[in-house]
Amino acid sequence: MFDASPPGAPLSLEAVSLTLPSPAGPVEILRGVDFEVAAGERVAVVGPSGCGKSSMIAVAAGLERPTRGWVRLLGRDLAPLTEDERALLRRGRVSLVFQAFHLLANMTAEENVATPLEIAGERRARTAARDWLARVGLDARRRHYPHQLSGGEQQRVALARAMAARPQLLFADEPTGNLDAVNALQVADLMFELAAESGAALVVATHDQALAARADRRASMRDGRMVGDA
Repeated sequence: MFDASPPGAPLSLEAVSLTLPSPAGPVEILRGVDFEVAAGERVAVVGPSGCGKSSMIAVAAGLERPTRGWVRLLGRDLAPLTEDERALLRRGRVSLVFQAFHLLANMTAEENVATPLEIAGERRARTAARDWLARVGLDARRRHYPHQLSGGEQQRVALARAMAARPQLLFADEPTGNLDAVNALQVADLMFELAAESGAALVVATHDQALAARADRRASMRDGRMVGDA
């Protein structure tokens, strides 16, 4: 079914639907979504809150199974894969950045970046963590804990952690949603700059039109459907 996808396309969704239970009955979150990202492409998924952007990213990254349809991530059909197999597929090749920073409170900035690398068997994890924190302007803050960092600094740590894995594909779900205008601009600049330098494809879900304008392409969602792609 995916034979028509461009060679090396890191992400393809076809006719993806997602229905979740609720006290009032089943709720259709995604409705027949078709979406594709080429290698190295930077795509913004835009739309109002509640339109299904975050759910689409969760399905595309293999964090949530679709009710119907097909997802191919890095050349693999996700349908037959177990949760562990999907996690193994993502490891070192797919990174995620969220609106909530998801840093470990009992670890320093350096430890937050280094720990996933150590788990993946990277011998120079601490050196790589320091290098990436320096790249996002936080070398002097690397021994600080999350509660000692501003929101913008915490998101830069999260971005350093994501990029340190050298991913082929980076998902960012409202990455500037919790930041003020100045920090949002700094994080957006870094995210697009680092993705371009590394050659990683970038999928960023946002309702921020200024952030979306930086992308190569803009895919619009409404009520769980793709309604435009340009």
